[in-house]
Amino acid sequence: MSPGAAPHRLLPSETSFSTRLRSPAVAARVGVWLGVCFALAFVTGLISHAAQEPSWPFPTRPVWGYRVSQGLHVISGTAAVPLLLVKLWAVFPKLFVRPPRASRELLIHLAERGSIAVLVAAAIFQLATGLANSAQWYPWTFSFRATHYAVGWLAVGALVLHIAVKLPLITGALLGPLDEPTQHGVEPVAQVREGGLSRRALLRTTWAAAGVAVLATAGSTVPALRRVSSLGVRSGGGPGGIPINKTARAAGVTASATSPAYRLTIAYAGREVTLTTAELGELSRHTERLPIACVEGWSASGEWTGVRIRTLLELVEAPIGVAVRVESLQQRGSFRAIELPANFADDPLTLLATGLGGEPLSLDHGYPCRLIAPNRPGVLQTKWVTRLDVLT
Repeated sequence: MSPGAAPHRLLPSETSFSTRLRSPAVAARVGVWLGVCFALAFVTGLISHAAQEPSWPFPTRPVWGYRVSQGLHVISGTAAVPLLLVKLWAVFPKLFVRPPRASRELLIHLAERGSIAVLVAAAIFQLATGLANSAQWYPWTFSFRATHYAVGWLAVGALVLHIAVKLPLITGALLGPLDEPTQHGVEPVAQVREGGLSRRALLRTTWAAAGVAVLATAGSTVPALRRVSSLGVRSGGGPGGIPINKTARAAGVTASATSPAYRLTIAYAGREVTLTTAELGELSRHTERLPIACVEGWSASGEWTGVRIRTLLELVEAPIGVAVRVESLQQRGSFRAIELPANFADDPLTLLATGLGGEPLSLDHGYPCRLIAPNRPGVLQTKWVTRLDVLT
């Protein structure tokens, strides 16, 4: 190094970055809406988790409740993606703030950095895995549902801690003028006159990006938006207007579902009744319009025709108020057998459906029969049902 030359730095410092757009005023405003999206996703995520836990009481009404809550869950998570990117970009220079030398201040600094690292990592993990789940792409070996639920608590806890620590700075940034000079004395308005994006324009672009992300995906839940939701997954396609997540071929049930040897078995306290497909069709049938909504965020309504579960339970003299284990012909998979809580089993809208939209149930929709219940996650609406065991 020649005499008088500036020392070479391996890492940039906070002052190495432009501060006209990267400011607390921008970060705080984006952070508010990012926090709203995360809070909405967290609450609706808790609802989805409760809906999939048979030990947790979950209502059967309104019949569209899960459709709305899970749609909001995916929509809010999608809107959070551009908001998080802009938020991280706005605060990126803070990553290079030099730590203080004093021990007490250094410990506080490291603790704050640690909580922010947890928050950022958890936020990115939640959004990335959530989007992958919407596309039914699972390049991992862990349980998505359990991990997503656990990390959700971690993300919200870190967010609450972050807000508590930064509340004075956040409040000041929100109450102050958006175009105030930055902490390094650069006047934004003067720079805008020379050309470039203003803070207001940056925020408008951010809101627009979040809106486009929502419009591009919300059609999976909102039928009126399906024509403009080019990125919406499974938006209304399939027999009877109901999308198909898993085909009979993928489930390995094509032969068993169409076999003349197929039987539906209902069992309770040592009593069993077996029904052929034809005998099932001879029982009293009902038609109900019910939505089916999946955890990936898509939903659709259909006219389902079938036999009430309560009618089938009466064949073995099962009492009111009992839960039922529902088994599928599918041999593998986390949800090949599920527990149907008593309030769903007794609900007159809960059917073992054999038809959809006035037509016999298609093989990929669960022929010869499938479960359809109100206000219930699609993953628990078991297809290719072969056995109902009353739990005692």
